[in-house]
Parts: sequence; structure tokens; C-alpha cells
Amino acid sequence: MTTQPAQALPAPERYFEGDLDDYLDSLVLTKATRQPDWDTLAFQTKAGAQYRRAQLRYIGSGATGDHDTDNRIIASVGFTFSNMLLPPGSEGPEHVHHDAEEAFYVVEGSIEMGIHRDGKVVTRVLGPRDMAVVPPGVPRSLKNVGEDDAIVCVVIGAQKPMLPTYPETSPMYGITRD
Repeated sequence: MTTQPAQALPAPERYFEGDLDDYLDSLVLTKATRQPDWDTLAFQTKAGAQYRRAQLRYIGSGATGDHDTDNRIIASVGFTFSNMLLPPGSEGPEHVHHDAEEAFYVVEGSIEMGIHRDGKVVTRVLGPRDMAVVPPGVPRSLKNVGEDDAIVCVVIGAQKPMLPTYPETSPMYGITRD
């Protein structure tokens, strides 16, 4: 089996135009400019208050579906990157990304990561600097099991990920975004 070498991508046109300082500024997002977005996933609280959590988006709009009008981000070329803010006891419910792998890197706090199959859930507790990577098609969940807010970096391996689905075993099954 031979592997094709990756094709080099050209630098964006914006790099060659205008002031280099302005171009660099367009690539930098600071902690000070990130504000928690509690609204994107607010529909999930229809299944319970424990599903309240916030996104702090950096690259792309993740799997929220708002790729064209989200002005708080750097546009994605090949993946999305955000931070998830989970208050104590907050949960990311069982869900599936069918088009991309999803990586979770714990910055602060203690997260219980779950993988689901046929009604069975296996979990691991992740702390700061721990990471889990979940392939496409595998149901997953997470929960803040600590006493303080948790911050988790979330990377989804697609430029514009599809919206996740919620299996029948998920508390989100049948809940709509409207």
C-alpha cells in the first residue's frame, strides 16, 4: 500500500495584500475577546438544567451550524476549535458526530468522558492536560464531576461539521433546536 503525499496548500491571498501587522491581528484571538455563548446549546436545557453549558469559539463554529454569520471566530480551513465551559454537574449529553472525529482536551477541572453502545456506557475521568479522541459515528458524552467550572478544548476534524445527532438513548432524543 502506498500513501499519497499531502498536497501543499497555498498561502491565502489576504497574506499577500495589505499590512502584515493587520494580517497578524486577523489571526489572533485572545482570552479577553472570548465571551461565553450560553445561547448556542440552550435548547438542550429542555431536557434538564444540567445540560446548560457555554461555548467560547475560536476557529470555525464547531457543530453549532452557524458557520456563515458567526463573527466571533477565525474562519476554519480544515477543523474547528472551541472551549466548552461546564459548570459543576453540567453535562454534554450523548450525541454522535457522523462526519468527523472529536477531540476533548481538559484545560481545567475534572470531566467524566463516556462512550455509549447498546445502552451500555463506559467512562473515564479526565483531568487537566488529559485528552480523549472519539472517532466519527461513536456516541459520546461528558460531565463535569468536579466542584469548580471545567474548561475543555474541543476540536472537530471538519471545516464545517454537520449538526450532531442524538440516539434514542440520549436525553436529547426528540428535542428540537427551536
